[in-house]
Amino acid sequence: MDSTAIRSRLDALIASRGEDYASLSRLLGRNASYIQQFIKRGVPRRLSESDRRILSHHFGIAEHLLGGPAEEGRAILPRPGLARAADDYVLIPHYQVRASAGPGALPDAETPTARIAFQAGFIRDLAQSPPEALAILSVEGDSMLPTLAHGDQILIDTNDQSAARDGIYVLRVDDSLLVKRLSLHPATRRLTINSDNDAYPSWPDCDPGAIHIIGRVVWVGRKLS
Repeated sequence: MDSTAIRSRLDALIASRGEDYASLSRLLGRNASYIQQFIKRGVPRRLSESDRRILSHHFGIAEHLLGGPAEEGRAILPRPGLARAADDYVLIPHYQVRASAGPGALPDAETPTARIAFQAGFIRDLAQSPPEALAILSVEGDSMLPTLAHGDQILIDTNDQSAARDGIYVLRVDDSLLVKRLSLHPATRRLTINSDNDAYPSWPDCDPGAIHIIGRVVWVGRKLS
């Protein structure tokens, strides 16, 4: 990959996150001017393998976008016109944990089983958090119908755990994960936990401190039958 494109991409990532060259250099254990010299002067000509790994993890992007080897099995279809667009994709981890929209589901081991590619600009429009704060879970059950159906894939922002805004959130209750709609009372600051399906109960007047929020649902994907 063209080193000029790599330097431009890294410079754009730093600007979009409001970071600076010196802090990224310190992250790598380098002198404060290391990243600035790489971007502005092309010294060194290439990032080392360890530097690429740290920076790609920090920004939540694939390592090949910073000059690493191409990844096999990338979730980008080899269609004409997608080669350049693929450079702007980020990989979001998908977990086998199911967020129950019913009575509750026991989660499996919380390790990602896959990573799904999303266009970086699309992700920035969905959530203000960096890509590494995002995760994809599956919905189980029907208590959130018609909004969410069994088998839906939901993208959650794990940095958004305050429920300061009404919305759909993933909650941990004992050893289960639930996906429910939360609304905050403006006067009492107490939470109501709702199911969109009227056949299921709601829980009003809940103490926010007693609710373990995993993150806010910001997007849903659905397979059409």
